[in-house]
Amino acid sequence: MFRCGTVALVGRPNVGKSTLLNRLVGQKLSITSDRAQTTRHRIVGIVHRPDAQLLFLDSPGYQTRVGGPMNRVLNRTAMQVASDADVVVLVCDARNWTATDARIAQALPVDRPVLLAMNKVDLLKDKERLLPTIDRARQARAFDEIVPLSARSGRQVDVLLDACAKRLPEAPPLYDADALTDRSERFLAAETIREKLFRQLGDELPYESTVEIERFEELPDLRRIHAAIVVDRAAQRPIVIGARGERIKRIATDARLDLERLLGTKVFLELFVKVKSGWAGSEQSLRSYGYE
Repeated sequence: MFRCGTVALVGRPNVGKSTLLNRLVGQKLSITSDRAQTTRHRIVGIVHRPDAQLLFLDSPGYQTRVGGPMNRVLNRTAMQVASDADVVVLVCDARNWTATDARIAQALPVDRPVLLAMNKVDLLKDKERLLPTIDRARQARAFDEIVPLSARSGRQVDVLLDACAKRLPEAPPLYDADALTDRSERFLAAETIREKLFRQLGDELPYESTVEIERFEELPDLRRIHAAIVVDRAAQRPIVIGARGERIKRIATDARLDLERLLGTKVFLELFVKVKSGWAGSEQSLRSYGYE
């Protein structure tokens, strides 16, 4: 008996969905930072087992406090990922079950298994606090299984993997045994650059920034990438570039090193900054940048 299917990872921002995906796959596919809504796209991470192939879907953190076109698009993507999956995993912070967690739990489908992954138990100093949190979560909905875990350390991640695998439909594998994701190298390059941008600038750069790959050349032992960091206002351009270009150089260096590890080849990366006012202000414009 072989099982294959999709598992959606959903939850509010900053609960560790992307870190969990990377831990499950054993490779950094989904970018991470302390900023809310770092994940903006549906990303598939493929886990291969002798008895199953699990297609984990990372999704944007569901945002209830901030409006605007981008958050509408990202929230729609998050809910669509849950609706399309065979199994849904709601990820929460084990230290605190919130009203937003409850709202998401109640909005998830009722016609498929929904598991609760209580992440960051390694940060919970008093483990007895976990039981009241579980009780509050169970008041929101009946979960098929609840798994306390730590995506950062890997603790009990295998328990979650087993719980998901046994609930998948019987089906042959959809991907070759060496596949890690359905996303292209071009997409992974843009996401890696965006991660370094967020990590280095923090709150200095407003939310309205993204990365556009202008040219991507795939050579036998080299990837030649020319990319634009897109900002909303001209005043943001020098923030990204930094004094004497030092900041954009650091962003490029950090991104290049990560990409060389991920792609297993040398990478030439050239970055520049492009101003496009209002790019995040309409859903049509967001779709042109690949937001679903």
